[in-house]
This record gives sequence, structure tokens and C-alpha cells, in this order.
Amino acid sequence: MTLAARAPVRVDARLDAPLSRWLWLVKWVLVIPHLVVLTFLWIAFAVVTVVALVAILVSGRYPQTIFDFTLGVLRWSWRVSYYTTGAFGTDRYPPFSLGAEPDYPATLDIAYPEQLSRGLVLVKWWLLAIPHYLVLGFLLGGGGYLVTRSGGGLGGGLIGLLVLIAVVILLFTGRYPRGLFDLVLGLDRWVLRVAAYVALMTDTYPPFRLDLGGTDPAALLVGDPVPDQVPAPVAPTAPQRPRWTAGRVVSLVIGSVLVLGGLSTLGGGTALLVADTQGRDAAGFVTTSAQRFTGEGYALVADPLRLRQAAGAADLPGVVGQVRVQATATAPSGVFVGIGPSAAVQTYLAPIAHSALAPPPSAAELRTTAGPTADGPPSTPPAQESFWVVQASGVGAQEMVWAPAPGDWTLVVMNADGSRPVVADLSFGATAPGLSALWSALLGVGGASLVVGALVVALALRSASGRRR
Repeated sequence: MTLAARAPVRVDARLDAPLSRWLWLVKWVLVIPHLVVLTFLWIAFAVVTVVALVAILVSGRYPQTIFDFTLGVLRWSWRVSYYTTGAFGTDRYPPFSLGAEPDYPATLDIAYPEQLSRGLVLVKWWLLAIPHYLVLGFLLGGGGYLVTRSGGGLGGGLIGLLVLIAVVILLFTGRYPRGLFDLVLGLDRWVLRVAAYVALMTDTYPPFRLDLGGTDPAALLVGDPVPDQVPAPVAPTAPQRPRWTAGRVVSLVIGSVLVLGGLSTLGGGTALLVADTQGRDAAGFVTTSAQRFTGEGYALVADPLRLRQAAGAADLPGVVGQVRVQATATAPSGVFVGIGPSAAVQTYLAPIAHSALAPPPSAAELRTTAGPTADGPPSTPPAQESFWVVQASGVGAQEMVWAPAPGDWTLVVMNADGSRPVVADLSFGATAPGLSALWSALLGVGGASLVVGALVVALALRSASGRRR
């Protein structure tokens, strides 16, 4: 072993023999507990990687405590992947562990970097890794690395196809083809090297090289003595507790979930704040842009809207305010837009063909309902019916304003003369007086969740980075 052969990432695997011909059919079920745990671990992985990015920018060092955790998540994911669709290379159930587990048939080691580039940390995970993303997207069907980052394994695209071929051969012959195994491990190894690079765990650019076989040709020196030097005697020490105990990992996961939940809630609150303060028109409505809706029948019909007033809840007008529909039809007769009780609307439309009111691009796949006399128009033009609680009809742009009330309601858009097809440009809006209270609550809850989550993450990291006893 020479220093010239040093590499930051080493991926090894051993093909167990004999392998069960049938067990691979149910392994994806057997690892469901792992996938549940890994889902939460990858949430924590994403959060602490951002913390590591900031630390590298400030100090040029990847915090050892975070490195141990992220390496542990990658190791755990690799073992689960190897057991399942990443290789199906062993029947030995993977351990629930962030540790190295050197006795397991699949191992991953990443050398801890003493120093990292502050500049590269800003570009290597997205810009510099683009060539690898393109190659892996071609080799893995566009999903291999993303599946890896979500904890589900390396079994997408080409890897999944090769592994499927291998286990079908295993099913009929009882043997796993060695050549396929070597190729699969080469692809897995490539993906894991890229994963370590974009996770900021090394500055060494992943090679564009397919190192085949279960044994990684790269020599990894992690804490080895320099060649030709005799290490000094070391006094025996008492066993040390691992940095990441179950309690610390659970705390980190809970804190990370709170952080991401807080960020999502803050994002939603901010979007509503912008809509409330900047998205209103001169009449005070928060509106959508006009979109074209098309139906082959005699009417465009929205799904029934069921409104109920819960005891003690705020009044609907105080929350929703007024609802406005603006419509312009292409038919010479103009457009009709109305809202009525769902039962009455259903009775009126039952004999005629009508289409579901669906926004583009779904408009090309409209559901059409045909009645007994589907080839004929409605018996009377829509504006002459008396069941509408509010309506607007005429040539050119029409506007209908409705104050929602408890009940079952249906919105209908038709040509004013009841002809077909119906083609109309529609815009929807609401005064939404309760919007300010909603975004205020979201910002408050999101901010509190973010602060509490950040504190829990910080305490977990501090506890794990303390002196091990």
C-alpha cells in the first residue's frame, strides 16, 4: 500500500453463497422497517449537511460529529441497498446501525478530511457534479442518485435491470452470475463516490471510472501509520461509548423534522402574505390568472362543493368573504356562469352531455357525461332557470360574485344559448378576509418550530461532540 494509492472513498462487498432462490422476492417487504427509519435519518442528514456547509465555509473543516453521522447514514443505506435492489448480494439481514459493521458483506469507508476547500463547498454539490449527474442519469435511468439520497437504495435504472436479470438467473440455476455482480458493484461504487462528494465529505473529485468487482481497487488509509515508521506503544484504554447513541439520533431526527416543518410552514405563510398584500386587485380580490377551459358537451361543471358551518367556527363570509368568477366565452351568444344547489343542477344537466370543469392540461382529458338525449341541447337556456342563487350571462366579459353559504353547491359554465361546445376563459378570485389571520398563524407556528428544532439539533450535536466516556 502506498500513499499514491490513497482514495477518500472505499466500497467493498462480498457475494454470499449460496443465496436463496426465492428470498429476493420478499426482501423489499422485509426492509420496510429500515426504510421507515432511513426516511427520518435522511431528513436529519439533509439538515446537518447544511450545518456542515456553514462550518466548512467558516473554518474549512467538516465537524467530526456530523461526519460520523452522515457516514453512518450512508453506510446504513448501502447495507440495505446491497441486501435488496442494489445488488441482492446477501441473504443476511442488515443491522439497524450507524456503525461500520465490518463483518457485514457490504462495507463503506470514507476518510475524514482534515481540511476542506471553502470555495469548493459552494459549487461542488451542484455545479461541479453536473457531469456525474448526467452520466449517472444515463446509466441509472435518471433516478439512481436521488433514490440513494432518499435512503431507498441504489436499485434504479440500469442497476435495477442488471440485478433483476441476475436474480432471475439465480431463480432458475441457483447461481448469481459473477460477471453481473462485478458490473453491478462497479455502478454502485460510482454512485456512492458521487454521493460522498456532493455530501461535502471530500474534495477529491470522483473518477469517471467503473471499478468492477466486490473488492475496491482503491486503497483507503484512515488512521494508518506512515510506511516504514514503527508506531509508538499505546497504553490500553477503556472502551469508549459511540458518539451517536440511540437517544442522540432520535433527538437529531426530531429536531430536523421540526426544522424542515418550520421552514415549510414559513414558506407557506410567506406565500400567503405576498398574496394578501401584493396579489389583490383594485376590488380587493385575490385572483388567479385567466385560463381557457374547453368541453365537448353543453356545459362545464365543477365538482360539487359542500359547505358546512361547524359549531363555534368562524362564519364562512368572515373566512372566505366573497367569491368571484370572471368568464369570457368564444361563442357568439356569449357566456353563462352560475352557481346553484347541486341537486337542482344535477337534475337540469342529467339529460344532456356535459364535461367536468378541469384546468389545463387536464382539459384535453375531460370527463364527459351523456344523458338519454345527449345529442340535443338543454330544454331551456340556462339563464331562464330559477334555481340559480347567483348568475351572470351575456356577450363579452361577465362577472359573477357569490357570498358562500352552508349547503351543497355546483358551479356551471355554459354558452348563453345552451349550444355546444363550451370554450371559455375563466378567472377565479376571493376577498378572503381571513387570509391575514392564516398567514400570521403560519408564520408564528413556523418560526417557533424552526427555533425549537434548531435548538434540539444543536443540543444533539453538542452532546454527540462531547468527550466520549
